[in-house]
Amino acid sequence: MLLSYLLAATDEQAAWNRLKKLPALFLSPVIAIFTSIGLGVVIPEFGLLRYVISSVMILAMCTLWVMWAWRWDFWRAFSSVCMAAILQVATSALTQISFLMFPSGLRLDLGAMAVSLLLSIAAAFLLKRLGFGAWFRLLLEDQANLRRTAVLVFVMEVSMETFLILQNGVQGYYLAAYYFLVIVSVLVIIGLIIYLAHRFDDSRTLQMQRDIIAQQQLYEQSLEDIRREMCSFRHDYKNLLAGLSHQTEEGELDALHSSMAELDEDFDRHLGEKIRLSVQIGNLRLPPVRSLLLSKLTDMRKKGVEYHLEVLYPVETISINVWDFVRCLGILTDNAIEAALDAEWPWVEIILLVQGRTLSLRVSNSYTNTIDPEKIWKDGWSTKGAGRGLGLSGYRRILENYPNVSIGTSWEDGVFVQELTAEDRA
Repeated sequence: MLLSYLLAATDEQAAWNRLKKLPALFLSPVIAIFTSIGLGVVIPEFGLLRYVISSVMILAMCTLWVMWAWRWDFWRAFSSVCMAAILQVATSALTQISFLMFPSGLRLDLGAMAVSLLLSIAAAFLLKRLGFGAWFRLLLEDQANLRRTAVLVFVMEVSMETFLILQNGVQGYYLAAYYFLVIVSVLVIIGLIIYLAHRFDDSRTLQMQRDIIAQQQLYEQSLEDIRREMCSFRHDYKNLLAGLSHQTEEGELDALHSSMAELDEDFDRHLGEKIRLSVQIGNLRLPPVRSLLLSKLTDMRKKGVEYHLEVLYPVETISINVWDFVRCLGILTDNAIEAALDAEWPWVEIILLVQGRTLSLRVSNSYTNTIDPEKIWKDGWSTKGAGRGLGLSGYRRILENYPNVSIGTSWEDGVFVQELTAEDRA
């Protein structure tokens, strides 16, 4: 039951990868059972305390399993387990209603377990079809409020457990109303989760739209700079030709060659690179992507990081959510900038290439530090010390829901490379 709700609440696409690790999860109820038996011997009169200890143990062990199976941090795993537990308790309440309304010849314990399992699978499927998992997973991406989210979901889980405990004290006449109240509470909780996720999504979208407007203005300013440079160059063009013509008449071929080379170099320095960069940026037909790259290029210029952007062909569509791609691109670029600053010659290269239905992204940078491949994907890891990681673990989490995306990482001879390939399989 817990696993079915976990898969639904986390909007899991690669369910088989989690099911392969399922045997380890069975350790939690086994250990909890033996712990409960042991506590029954030691403190037989404290049934409520035994229940609380067993529940906390199951919650903790399931959280550890999710951290291992999903490779998530504690708060994200803890929130998911609490959410699954809320739904599981609600299913138990729904099962009890079914037995009250439709008396069965089955024994209550065996029948309840069978019905609960079937209901949990059906409810999990329904939640997934309704997109609840996508909203809950989106809420877990709110890093600034992740701990608050975990505490909120835990409090709601404790309240549902309290409902379950109080069930034994409710008179039979009120049981139907009691179970109905439990289900209403769960629906309110689901509605609250979706509402909070909507707020986070709206806030994130609004911020990105503001960035788009700001970076569009920056792009327009860059084009205006090119126009002014062209006007200035045209103003001096006749004088330059006159000087070159005089050198030609005098037969000063070496001086002419030197002047031509200087003129070419001056053009590239003042106009050529700006025009080339403008063309590359113009090939980005997705405003959020273009705006992000403009922002990052401006940041690199201020920090003294040499950059090279290459977008040879127009990029008009991508096969993943554009905002998820922007987040991934931002993470890779931020990491590249930070790592490049440690090098004697800091540089970053970004290449976007569209070939048929496939989009390829390559972010390279100069790199001087050593790398532990086992640590680079952990939350908070950085070569600069604990708590400085810029999100490679989050980058991989974003892409977990895209089976059509593959990623690669390599480093050699002072160059660190991150690659992302998104293939449209439609």
